[in-house]
Amino acid sequence: MKSVFWLMGLLFLVILCWGSIMLSYGKNDKSEKNDKKPDVKLKPLNAAEKAVIIDKGTERPFSGKYWDTFTPGVYYCRQCNAPLYVSDDKFKSGCGWPSFDEAIPEMVKEQPDKDGVRTEITCNRCGAHLGHVFRGERLTIRNTRHCVNSISMTFVPDSSEEAGRAIFAGGCFWGVQYYFEKEPGVIKTIAGYIGGDKPNPTYEEVCSHDTKYAEAVEVFFDPKQTSYEKLARLFFEIHDPTQVNRQGPDYGDQYRSAIFYVNNEQQKTAEKLIGELKEKGLDAATEVKPAKRFWPAEKYHQDWYRKKGGKPYCHIYTKRF
Repeated sequence: MKSVFWLMGLLFLVILCWGSIMLSYGKNDKSEKNDKKPDVKLKPLNAAEKAVIIDKGTERPFSGKYWDTFTPGVYYCRQCNAPLYVSDDKFKSGCGWPSFDEAIPEMVKEQPDKDGVRTEITCNRCGAHLGHVFRGERLTIRNTRHCVNSISMTFVPDSSEEAGRAIFAGGCFWGVQYYFEKEPGVIKTIAGYIGGDKPNPTYEEVCSHDTKYAEAVEVFFDPKQTSYEKLARLFFEIHDPTQVNRQGPDYGDQYRSAIFYVNNEQQKTAEKLIGELKEKGLDAATEVKPAKRFWPAEKYHQDWYRKKGGKPYCHIYTKRF
């Protein structure tokens, strides 16, 4: 009889220990999953928006707000406000939905669709359903079409004072990007080229001094968390604006100091800050010009110091204001 009770007691202990292990595993697993979720504030969605963004539906062709919109500006995720596409990459495909041949780097995720045929695209920040991507149609030189539901996006024209996009050129784009990507309120930075006319410039072509392109950084920011003026002040403090066609040991017109504004308010702000610097005795040589098309640089140039480590060799923060 004692042996029966002893076996029952042993079995109870085994079950208790196993339950504790599984409970602990479940907590750890949940913790790991929560750690991987981005700290993103999501906007409330109405029923129509949920049907597409959450339930992965599709709006009717030619019915969306942006299918035939080509005003310069930026398209943001309707759910989390992450920048997804710029109007420079939008084209007329005739399909009835907004079409882009490229997304802002690392902002759109591709994954197999549940139908086993198509490739779904979602916001890489919050997972919102955007639409599908198709390749091989030969509609543009990039041979890619991001077919996006208008209802999945919010469009902010460059002309708006709330435009959360800025473009700065101040020497090697590695160093400029290093400082801006650390700045609170900045959502995304991209190293690239601006100021020339040749489509799809390469690093080698820009370095040839024949393209008129400057190495620059495109900055996407949340106007509710920071301001264009604050970012422009930072720009003047992370490089020497008095140097002409160079920055530190880097020589060449591609390293010139320049601000490429996307609206009149940015132009006024840039010119005001240059005036303040000159009043302080600094002969700022920074150009202020309207933004042309910005071309992202090669992938290996992006986030150079974050991937390689270290700090910029030609950009040192200097208080100027």
